[in-house]
Amino acid sequence: MKLVLASTSAYRRMLLERFGTPFETARPDVDEAPLPGEAPPQTAERLAVEKARAVAAAHPDALIIGSDQVAHLGDEVFGKPGTVERAIAQLQRMRGQTVVFHTALAVLNTASGRVQCEGVPTVVRFRDLSDAEIVRYVEKERPLDCAGSAKSEGLGITLLEALSGDDPTALIGLPLIALSRMLRTEGVELP
Repeated sequence: MKLVLASTSAYRRMLLERFGTPFETARPDVDEAPLPGEAPPQTAERLAVEKARAVAAAHPDALIIGSDQVAHLGDEVFGKPGTVERAIAQLQRMRGQTVVFHTALAVLNTASGRVQCEGVPTVVRFRDLSDAEIVRYVEKERPLDCAGSAKSEGLGITLLEALSGDDPTALIGLPLIALSRMLRTEGVELP
């Protein structure tokens, strides 16, 4: 059964390549806006499943992997900034704070219709960053396409004081520990 990553994220693609198993990618067409009253973990999980389902019709007899990440500080949600100005504003708001990044993962077996879904939180404590540090970081790394404007797999690690979670790859966008468990459940041999 073929694997399909329902994402065009370069970060998720690089993570999935670690498994050494061939896979395809497909762009899911999904509105990523949270529903009214929806908590961040539920938003991430719903979107991970929706992304997998969005590409299912084009990939019968496949295992489709969907993933989504939502960062939040209390009730305030941080998505992909999209612009330099929004990235700077997000990091200014998060400096000195503890932010939770909820990364959800879904595996849809199109042959059986079975869906596995799991959320993997990562708690991140940001340093009390100066405006100059924030601007330098955004100019150097251009983190415009990641929730929360900080790429822990790159220079963004210097913005952090501490992080904790069950899977270090979850913060990058694809929790590989959970994914390997889900794929083994579907009969994929790993390693």
